[in-house]
Amino acid sequence: MNRTMKNRKAFGLLSLILMFALLVSACSSGGGAPAQPEASAKTEASAPADEKTTDESEAAEAEPAAEPANANSTPEMDFDMGGRTIKVVAWWDMQIEDNNPDNIQRIENLEALKKKHNFDIEYISIDFGEYQEKVVASLMAGEPLGDIVRLGKDYAIPALTKQDLLWPIDEYTKNDKVFNQKTTNEYMQYEGRGYGFTEDQSSFISGIFYNRTLMQELGLKPLQEYVDEDDWNWDTFVKVAKEANKDRNNDGKLDTWGLAQTSLIEPILYSNEASLTQEDKQNLEDPKTKAALNFASKLATDKVGRPTEGGDWTEPSTFFRQGNTLMYSGAMYEIEGIKTDMPDYDIGFVPFPKGPDATAYHSGESRYQALTIPKAVENPEQLMYIWEKINEIDSIYDYPEQSTLETHLSDEADIENAREVAKGMLVLDHNTFPSLPYWDFVGELNDGVSVSTVIEKYKATFQSAIDEVYKK
Repeated sequence: MNRTMKNRKAFGLLSLILMFALLVSACSSGGGAPAQPEASAKTEASAPADEKTTDESEAAEAEPAAEPANANSTPEMDFDMGGRTIKVVAWWDMQIEDNNPDNIQRIENLEALKKKHNFDIEYISIDFGEYQEKVVASLMAGEPLGDIVRLGKDYAIPALTKQDLLWPIDEYTKNDKVFNQKTTNEYMQYEGRGYGFTEDQSSFISGIFYNRTLMQELGLKPLQEYVDEDDWNWDTFVKVAKEANKDRNNDGKLDTWGLAQTSLIEPILYSNEASLTQEDKQNLEDPKTKAALNFASKLATDKVGRPTEGGDWTEPSTFFRQGNTLMYSGAMYEIEGIKTDMPDYDIGFVPFPKGPDATAYHSGESRYQALTIPKAVENPEQLMYIWEKINEIDSIYDYPEQSTLETHLSDEADIENAREVAKGMLVLDHNTFPSLPYWDFVGELNDGVSVSTVIEKYKATFQSAIDEVYKK
């Protein structure tokens, strides 16, 4: 048994022990609030060392030194919210579930904070189909549906921030043990201020799921070897996909395919650190973007991927689950369903292949979202303090998404690949602009219209769509 597997078993045992200890503690305390955190350690009286008792010396040797306090933690605040109900709005119920030791700590923290600061909390869920319209209308009317509201970056920045409808909250998110610093300081920025926050330290994980069983049946070089050799790039990706396009029963038709999709414009963009738009400018003429568009066009026109059979947007996932397609570009939230539907196959994960201008592997999002506080809401500093202290816990996990990744990925290399792309997550902004003709643009690329022609045709249209939002 290798060291990692031993650590995983030990981790599982530790989780069970911690959960049992928490339950015992809750029962013995009658379900009351948890003990308050200890104050900073007091300096011991300066007695000579030889005057200390033997017991004191032995205790000092036996007990490890306490970990230093988090320097970025907000100092304790004393305020009374007068029985106010904090409303948290999203397109799902964000109430904390007691489904793991970390969340049990959060629930205990919340209960203690409610008593100390005299407030209650309500979680409001609004159907995703009508969410944006309802929430934005409430903000524009100065009557927000909640105190803490989840918003998509694509319709919040700059459309809402430039109207001064959201509080900048970056001064309250310094605690990097709680708040995801990239969310506030990178993804949800507008004119140098951060408007979004989250306690979720994980990132959106996307890449290439592959059928390791089929790979072995076809006698292909293991995909992980390309990653290990730092040779997993666009060229080797196409090479592998074409190698898996086979007619194994000699009936004149392909019966295995290398790639489930024919169009992959967004992952190709972020894999080359490129973008169609950049803040208030179109970015089609950037060399990185040109390279990405050329590759996307080649992938489609060379018919590298499995051709459509007239299905909807879920068709590539369906193809992959049939067991006769080697690779599928997807997101980690799909892994549980994939494993459930493919019990007889060994599923692996590698990054989306690296573009020629990229410095690292990346995942990416084009509809990023985070929590915000409407400008009409009073005392944002109190709300941010409460959110911080709810989530200021001693996590039992070593890294974000550890439970999901170790549950559903069977190989250590797969887990490391997922962690690597998460670390490099990028956010694309082209969905910010309602009038930007994204699908017309992509359609012409896929139909084989030259990249130079497509860029020349659309660059002014893209800029006009951007100006419509930024200069309105």
